[in-house]
Amino acid sequence: MSDSLFCRLRLAPLALIGLLLSSLLIVGPAAAREPDYVTYTHELHCLATAIYFEARGEPVAGQFAVAQVVLNRVKSGWYPPSICGVVYQNADRRNRCQFSFACDGKPDVPKEATAWVQSQHIADECLHHPPHIWVLGDATLYHADYVNPSWAPKATLVASIGQHLFYEEDRDKGAA
Repeated sequence: MSDSLFCRLRLAPLALIGLLLSSLLIVGPAAAREPDYVTYTHELHCLATAIYFEARGEPVAGQFAVAQVVLNRVKSGWYPPSICGVVYQNADRRNRCQFSFACDGKPDVPKEATAWVQSQHIADECLHHPPHIWVLGDATLYHADYVNPSWAPKATLVASIGQHLFYEEDRDKGAA
Protein backbone atom coordinates (compact mmCIF):
# COMPACT_ATOMS: atom_id res chain seq x y z
CA MET A 1 0.00 0.00 0.00
CA SER A 2 1.40 3.41 -0.92
CA ASP A 3 2.15 5.94 1.78
CA SER A 4 -0.40 8.48 0.46
CA LEU A 5 -3.21 5.90 0.37
CA PHE A 6 -2.31 4.77 3.88
CA CYS A 7 -2.36 8.40 5.06
CA ARG A 8 -5.78 9.01 3.47
CA LEU A 9 -7.27 5.86 4.99
CA ARG A 10 -5.88 6.75 8.39
CA LEU A 11 -7.37 10.27 8.20
CA ALA A 12 -10.76 9.15 6.84
CA PRO A 13 -12.26 8.46 10.30
CA LEU A 14 -11.20 11.92 11.47
CA ALA A 15 -12.82 13.52 8.44
CA LEU A 16 -16.01 11.54 9.08
CA ILE A 17 -16.06 12.64 12.72
CA GLY A 18 -15.55 16.26 11.61
CA LEU A 19 -18.41 15.96 9.13
CA LEU A 20 -20.73 14.53 11.77
CA LEU A 21 -19.79 17.20 14.31
CA SER A 22 -20.30 20.01 11.80
CA SER A 23 -23.74 18.68 10.90
CA LEU A 24 -24.65 18.59 14.59
CA LEU A 25 -23.52 22.18 14.97
CA ILE A 26 -25.62 23.25 12.00
CA VAL A 27 -28.82 21.82 13.47
CA GLY A 28 -27.89 22.40 17.10
CA PRO A 29 -29.28 25.03 19.45
CA ALA A 30 -27.34 27.91 17.86
CA ALA A 31 -29.18 27.33 14.57
CA ALA A 32 -32.46 27.73 16.39
CA ARG A 33 -31.36 31.10 17.80
CA GLU A 34 -29.65 32.57 14.76
CA PRO A 35 -31.72 33.47 11.69
CA ASP A 36 -30.51 32.05 8.44
CA TYR A 37 -28.84 34.38 5.98
CA VAL A 38 -31.81 34.59 3.60
CA THR A 39 -34.25 35.45 6.40
CA TYR A 40 -31.84 37.97 7.92
CA THR A 41 -31.27 39.65 4.55
CA HIS A 42 -35.02 39.84 3.89
CA GLU A 43 -35.77 41.29 7.34
CA LEU A 44 -32.86 43.73 6.98
CA HIS A 45 -34.27 44.92 3.65
CA CYS A 46 -37.76 45.41 5.10
CA LEU A 47 -36.45 47.37 8.09
CA ALA A 48 -34.16 49.51 5.92
CA THR A 49 -37.07 50.20 3.57
CA ALA A 50 -39.25 51.33 6.47
CA ILE A 51 -36.50 53.59 7.82
CA TYR A 52 -35.86 55.03 4.35
CA PHE A 53 -39.46 55.80 3.41
CA GLU A 54 -40.70 56.77 6.87
CA ALA A 55 -37.73 58.70 8.28
CA ARG A 56 -34.97 59.46 5.77
CA GLY A 57 -35.39 63.21 6.31
CA GLU A 58 -35.35 62.85 10.08
CA PRO A 59 -32.34 63.14 12.39
CA VAL A 60 -30.47 59.88 12.98
CA ALA A 61 -32.18 59.53 16.38
CA GLY A 62 -35.54 59.71 14.60
CA GLN A 63 -34.49 57.01 12.15
CA PHE A 64 -33.45 54.74 15.04
CA ALA A 65 -36.76 55.56 16.74
CA VAL A 66 -38.76 54.40 13.72
CA ALA A 67 -36.72 51.19 13.70
CA GLN A 68 -37.40 50.72 17.41
CA VAL A 69 -41.15 51.08 16.82
CA VAL A 70 -40.99 48.34 14.18
CA LEU A 71 -39.03 46.08 16.52
CA ASN A 72 -41.37 46.90 19.43
CA ARG A 73 -44.28 45.81 17.27
CA VAL A 74 -42.57 42.52 16.44
CA LYS A 75 -42.08 41.69 20.12
CA SER A 76 -45.48 43.03 21.29
CA GLY A 77 -47.61 40.04 20.31
CA TRP A 78 -50.22 42.44 18.86
CA TYR A 79 -48.64 42.63 15.42
CA PRO A 80 -47.12 40.09 13.01
CA PRO A 81 -44.10 38.24 14.46
CA SER A 82 -41.61 39.34 11.79
CA ILE A 83 -40.19 42.66 10.66
CA CYS A 84 -41.49 42.24 7.12
CA GLY A 85 -44.88 41.18 8.49
CA VAL A 86 -45.06 44.36 10.57
CA VAL A 87 -43.82 46.67 7.82
CA TYR A 88 -46.16 45.28 5.17
CA GLN A 89 -49.19 44.57 7.38
CA ASN A 90 -52.34 45.42 5.37
CA ALA A 91 -50.24 46.54 2.40
CA ASP A 92 -52.96 45.16 0.14
CA ARG A 93 -55.41 47.79 1.50
CA ARG A 94 -54.67 51.06 -0.29
CA ASN A 95 -53.98 53.83 2.23
CA ARG A 96 -55.08 51.55 5.10
CA CYS A 97 -51.79 49.95 6.05
CA GLN A 98 -49.50 50.47 9.04
CA PHE A 99 -46.77 52.32 7.11
CA SER A 100 -48.03 54.63 4.38
CA PHE A 101 -45.29 53.85 1.85
CA ALA A 102 -46.34 50.19 1.83
CA CYS A 103 -49.79 50.84 0.38
CA ASP A 104 -49.57 54.14 -1.46
CA GLY A 105 -49.43 52.46 -4.87
CA LYS A 106 -45.89 53.68 -5.57
CA PRO A 107 -42.93 51.30 -6.00
CA ASP A 108 -40.87 50.86 -2.84
CA VAL A 109 -37.64 51.62 -4.65
CA PRO A 110 -35.23 54.00 -2.92
CA LYS A 111 -34.03 56.81 -5.18
CA GLU A 112 -31.60 58.63 -2.87
CA ALA A 113 -28.46 56.47 -2.69
CA THR A 114 -26.91 58.13 0.36
CA ALA A 115 -30.12 57.94 2.39
CA TRP A 116 -30.63 54.30 1.32
CA VAL A 117 -27.12 53.32 2.42
CA GLN A 118 -27.67 55.07 5.75
CA SER A 119 -31.02 53.29 6.20
CA GLN A 120 -29.33 49.95 5.55
CA HIS A 121 -26.58 50.72 8.08
CA ILE A 122 -29.12 51.74 10.72
CA ALA A 123 -31.21 48.62 10.05
CA ASP A 124 -28.14 46.40 10.30
CA GLU A 125 -27.11 48.05 13.56
CA CYS A 126 -30.64 47.63 14.94
CA LEU A 127 -30.72 43.94 14.09
CA HIS A 128 -27.34 43.32 15.73
CA HIS A 129 -27.91 45.66 18.70
CA PRO A 130 -31.63 46.45 19.07
CA PRO A 131 -32.03 50.10 19.98
CA HIS A 132 -33.51 51.12 23.25
CA ILE A 133 -34.28 54.80 23.19
CA TRP A 134 -35.47 55.05 26.76
CA VAL A 135 -38.05 57.77 26.11
CA LEU A 136 -39.81 55.50 23.61
CA GLY A 137 -40.26 52.60 26.00
CA ASP A 138 -42.63 50.17 24.29
CA ALA A 139 -43.93 52.67 21.72
CA THR A 140 -45.59 50.92 18.81
CA LEU A 141 -47.19 53.92 17.15
CA TYR A 142 -45.99 57.17 15.62
CA HIS A 143 -47.08 59.74 13.12
CA ALA A 144 -45.76 62.91 11.53
CA ASP A 145 -46.54 66.03 13.52
CA TYR A 146 -48.52 67.51 10.62
CA VAL A 147 -51.22 64.81 10.65
CA ASN A 148 -53.86 63.96 13.24
CA PRO A 149 -54.73 60.25 13.14
CA SER A 150 -57.97 59.10 14.78
CA TRP A 151 -56.12 56.68 17.08
CA ALA A 152 -53.86 59.35 18.70
CA PRO A 153 -56.26 60.38 21.50
CA LYS A 154 -56.52 56.72 22.54
CA ALA A 155 -52.74 56.29 22.91
CA THR A 156 -50.16 57.75 25.30
CA LEU A 157 -47.73 60.26 23.78
CA VAL A 158 -44.22 59.37 25.00
CA ALA A 159 -41.83 61.31 22.78
CA SER A 160 -41.33 63.74 19.96
CA ILE A 161 -38.24 63.22 17.80
CA GLY A 162 -37.79 65.28 14.66
CA GLN A 163 -41.18 65.58 13.00
CA HIS A 164 -42.56 62.38 14.52
CA LEU A 165 -44.66 61.87 17.62
CA PHE A 166 -44.31 58.46 19.30
CA TYR A 167 -46.98 56.70 21.34
CA GLU A 168 -47.47 53.66 23.52
CA GLU A 169 -50.71 51.85 22.89
CA ASP A 170 -53.31 51.53 25.55
CA ARG A 171 -55.07 48.39 24.37
CA ASP A 172 -57.89 49.01 26.87
CA LYS A 173 -58.74 52.26 25.04
CA GLY A 174 -58.54 50.62 21.60
CA ALA A 175 -55.53 52.48 20.20
CA ALA A 176 -54.53 51.65 16.62
